[in-house]
Amino acid sequence: MPTAADARALAAKRLPRLIFDFIDGGAGYETAIELNQADLLSMRLMPRVLADVQGEDLGISFLGRRYNLPFGIAPMGMCNLAWPGTDKVFAAEASQRGFPLCVSTASSTTLEDLLRLSDGHAWFQLYVTGSIEAAMRFVDRAANAGYENLLLTVDVPKLGKRPRDLRNGFETPFRIKVPQFLDFAMHPRWSIGTLLAGTPLMANFGTGPNTKGYDRKAPRDGADWSFLARLRDRWKGKLIVKGVLSAEDAVAIRDAGADAVYVSNHGGRQLDSAPSTISTLPAIRAAVGPDFPLLFDGGVRSGEDVVKALASGANFVLLGRPFLYAMAADGARGVSSFLDSLTSDVAIALAQVGLKRVEDIDEAILASTSARKSGGAKPILLRGSGAGS
Repeated sequence: MPTAADARALAAKRLPRLIFDFIDGGAGYETAIELNQADLLSMRLMPRVLADVQGEDLGISFLGRRYNLPFGIAPMGMCNLAWPGTDKVFAAEASQRGFPLCVSTASSTTLEDLLRLSDGHAWFQLYVTGSIEAAMRFVDRAANAGYENLLLTVDVPKLGKRPRDLRNGFETPFRIKVPQFLDFAMHPRWSIGTLLAGTPLMANFGTGPNTKGYDRKAPRDGADWSFLARLRDRWKGKLIVKGVLSAEDAVAIRDAGADAVYVSNHGGRQLDSAPSTISTLPAIRAAVGPDFPLLFDGGVRSGEDVVKALASGANFVLLGRPFLYAMAADGARGVSSFLDSLTSDVAIALAQVGLKRVEDIDEAILASTSARKSGGAKPILLRGSGAGS
């Protein structure tokens, strides 16, 4: 499975339409998803020759910790919908390869288990849904488990309207109606495997102090500036604020005491008219200064995309959907194969631009014009519609 496109094509065949569209789809006409990918593809890297590129180092330091790779897995809820045990496979890869796994509030495996299975290579992502007190219980729970990094997601004040989910009748908990029954019956491999493993649950709810359950459609508008201040006082570890596209917001978040800003448009799943994340990244870097940590996701499909994001001002890159595609396509073997390919892509791109170390990447490796600016051919997307982070 050499590419994200290959993984996606197999996932589309092996998953029920209801599940594939939940993973693959986005808000509105899905133009934000397309822009994420197209704007990255339109960027050009400048090859350099005769450089000494032996002894490559793909490692990177971020928020006081050394990682073997400059990328990790973005937070995604209900991952076991892609295939039973997805969260655990991701955690095992994070442990083995030394990169971070972001654990969603709505993960399919408990936050405690995923921190243990990842050998400490896990960050916890927080949604503020329901009461502030409930959110703070999750904060305390993450601290008690031993998490060092907490990501506060702030770009979902209301859940975005996703037409594919509405057409397919996607809802949680599942209510099986005739169309869904026929859809599942036509995909017996997924259906039988899921039946034997048990219905995918949001494991962080109904356990420990968080017993009320999770309403996916509930507003998550409790994440405001006053909550950020309270969270900064409560959380003693590293605090990352996720879902930022405005340079002005990034500066204010930095000044409020956050340790990093996570540049993201939620994979195009919230506001279809939002700009691509890569188009906003340089301005955010300029606004917060050269040393403030920035994470990035949105449309990343290859190692070259990772390198482009790092050259545009990111300190670390996260990917989401491609890992779910890989798991749906070929289980744990698919995830491992995709990670091998992604790692190799980064190494090749690094050598092509004349560098040994990922940490030496800067804007100098970007060609001065992109295909889009120079009137070149329109980038070929990996899909017909939508392909965000």
